[in-house]
Amino acid sequence: MDSLATMDKVLQETKRIVDGIEPTQLANPTPCDEWTVRDVLNHVTAGGRMFAIAAESGAVPDDQLVELITGDNLGDDYRGSFRSAADQAIVAFSAPGVLDKMVVLPFGEMPAGVALNIAIFDVTTHTWDLAVGSGQSTELDPEVLEAAYAIAQQMLSDEMRASGLFGPEVAIDEGAPTQAKLAALCGRTP
Repeated sequence: MDSLATMDKVLQETKRIVDGIEPTQLANPTPCDEWTVRDVLNHVTAGGRMFAIAAESGAVPDDQLVELITGDNLGDDYRGSFRSAADQAIVAFSAPGVLDKMVVLPFGEMPAGVALNIAIFDVTTHTWDLAVGSGQSTELDPEVLEAAYAIAQQMLSDEMRASGLFGPEVAIDEGAPTQAKLAALCGRTP
């Protein structure tokens, strides 16, 4: 499965989980240290918009980037806001030739195809966080999990862990399901 089809599947899984979040669950804690369900959802919604803008324009203007990272991206309709951002990202990455285009994101310049893989890993991980935080099943699509885990294995370096974005890898049985391995690799206790 190509990256765009994988991202589409990731977003379908995330939409399913987001649709299952009740307003009373938005303040619940998540496995993502110090972030509530609303915080994680705000982050992935901002990310969808950020990645879409970068794919469309090559970069996100600084003022817009600050607004996305520090602002409220959900408003009163968290489900609709997430869906809108997810749809915007899929449309942007579906444009002919966009995956070969260079984009600038807060963490560097790269081909949009690489940025899309980062998004696959990030959104899959946070979808699990949202499921845990809202008491939903954490069983996600096996193809999505395999893709996200393979990307995480390539991406997560000691340098990234030292930055505080990810905790130390949690020890886990080699025969554990892929979802548990992905969570453990990201420093979360499955």
